[in-house]
Amino acid sequence: MLAKTWKKIGIFILIVACIFNVMFKLVKKISLNTHLKDTVQYVQEEYQEMKNKTK
Repeated sequence: MLAKTWKKIGIFILIVACIFNVMFKLVKKISLNTHLKDTVQYVQEEYQEMKNKTK
């Protein structure tokens, strides 16, 4: 009897944790446009640093 109760509690906690995880990822999702702009900026900065080192 006790094992069934703990199993139900564990499954409930697991489901709640999964729901929170999915919701957090949906809320904190970075837009593709922002991600691409950040990537382009990073590549440009790295290129400038590499160009400055070769001079």
